[in-house]
Amino acid sequence: MNANIDQFVAVTGASARDAKRFLEKYKRLDVAIDAFYGDPNALASAQRSGVSTTKITQLFDQYKDPLSGDDMIAVDGTIRLCADLGSDPADVVWLAVAYELKSPSMGAWSRKGWVDGLKRLNCDSISALQNVLVQLRQKLSQDPEYYTQVYNYTFEFSRQPGQRSLGLDDAQGFWALLIPHGLQGGALAHVQRDDDVDMTGEEGWKEEHTQWWLDFLNERGGKGISKDTWQMFLEFVRSIDSKFEKYDAEAAWPSTIDDFVEYAKARQAS
Repeated sequence: MNANIDQFVAVTGASARDAKRFLEKYKRLDVAIDAFYGDPNALASAQRSGVSTTKITQLFDQYKDPLSGDDMIAVDGTIRLCADLGSDPADVVWLAVAYELKSPSMGAWSRKGWVDGLKRLNCDSISALQNVLVQLRQKLSQDPEYYTQVYNYTFEFSRQPGQRSLGLDDAQGFWALLIPHGLQGGALAHVQRDDDVDMTGEEGWKEEHTQWWLDFLNERGGKGISKDTWQMFLEFVRSIDSKFEKYDAEAAWPSTIDDFVEYAKARQAS
């Protein structure tokens, strides 16, 4: 759905909200686009709300690092941007913004990613971006597919240059932001397996399990988290039962997760 929304917005210039509305009604992308162009009210609304590439570029230049030869907004510019938005730089929503604007690294933004991303979000001012932050925070909390996309992108953009794994401290910090947010809104709702005998009333990952995971990683030590462990952990959180009884140790889980299940069972029994 998200890919179709992006394409609908790119073709029509409509808002993401209107794109979703037409796609949910007409199902197919081509049919939805035809219906949009056949609706004079929707077309007029899109024309009125069209964003200005010039304004988006000016906004980029306002926060661009003037001392750097790179055409980038760096960390200092991002801090100023957050101050103008009244937003905490450590808010989980900035991981969604990083995904939307294809941030190349933490706290940095390229001109192309900035312009393309804000056009897609129908946003060309600070006030519009404030509204977008509210929308993205809600979407990240409630939309499982979108949550997965942001979660996976977080690993990619936050690694140190040349490193295949994500630093342990960074990984723990991101998990501490992402997991509670997804649990709160339902994006990390428990998914029961088809082979479960009882498919009703099963509880999944609980809030305290996130702290258990972080405690386990601290006790275990190590320098980093592999991409495989990062991605599989998300599936694990969505599928594991609250008592860790249905964990399949014979499945292809990373050894870190195998060890954590034993740790969690022992902690529950104590």
